Amino acid sequence: MPVQKRYVITMQTITSDAIVKIFSCLWPILLAYSVWLYYDWDSPKRGAYRSTWFMRQRIHNWYANYFPVKLHKTEELNPNENYLIGSHPHGIISMAAFVNFATNGTGILEMFPHIEFHLCTLVGQFYTPFRREWGLLHGMIDCSRESLTHVLSGKKGKACVLVVGGAEEALDAHPGHHILTIYRRKGFIRLALETGANLIPCYSFGENDLFKQADNPKGSTIRMIQTTLKNVLGISPPIFHGRGVFNYNFGLLPFRKPINTVLGAPIKVTKVTNPTQEQIDELHKTYIMKLQELFESNKTKYGVPAQAQLVLQ
Repeated sequence: MPVQKRYVITMQTITSDAIVKIFSCLWPILLAYSVWLYYDWDSPKRGAYRSTWFMRQRIHNWYANYFPVKLHKTEELNPNENYLIGSHPHGIISMAAFVNFATNGTGILEMFPHIEFHLCTLVGQFYTPFRREWGLLHGMIDCSRESLTHVLSGKKGKACVLVVGGAEEALDAHPGHHILTIYRRKGFIRLALETGANLIPCYSFGENDLFKQADNPKGSTIRMIQTTLKNVLGISPPIFHGRGVFNYNFGLLPFRKPINTVLGAPIKVTKVTNPTQEQIDELHKTYIMKLQELFESNKTKYGVPAQAQLVLQ
């Protein structure tokens, strides 16, 4: 028998034996976790067991200081209201949204002590054992309509943070560019009207500078492949790189670039159980106008050239 085949068979035998032994040792834990999942399956739709103690762990401060990330508020938030925050831009991985709203790395628990923030993410993030609980302890919920409706229709003092541009916008995340996918995003507007949650535009200056993405202009072959994969998988496949652990030019770590997140003023929303398309379109226009004003009034404060434009599509 060739040496290569002997090696493959040996490694397969060792690996299989290791898996059996590990399963034999851990099966009580796996069984208990399966029972827990059965009981706790709906928590990502309920915003359950958000832990301020967990969010305050020092590692989150280190994480925020790595870039660094800073959060700037423009107005106080009323604990007798609920809020739907549109976070822009998506970037490659939405680092700022996580640091600001799912941890206390930038001091949000002290900045808004009476508001409970819930960062919305893809439901698939809750399918990995134990990582699921890690997300729930950070107050994360899945971004389904059912989930947001449940949180925003309940107890007051809640704020859901939705990265509006999604997977499509991630493909336009290039350093120095400010391209948002928003004209066709009206579902969050309808949701705000149906629940009466006030809307808040939020922009993170520097989010798109954390990674370098391969050139992929619309119409190019690479963009068509990425779009096809996005439509099939539901997630975008950007080709990107950051820095490494021991070098500054290539790797999967984000570049150390400052991020300044500006949380805009709330847009008052009156609850409409069955909003018309005209009401949705009108509120959508107002939201875009306030988002543009937020960008223009803050861009030069946070390192963006005065001639830079916010491109909406």
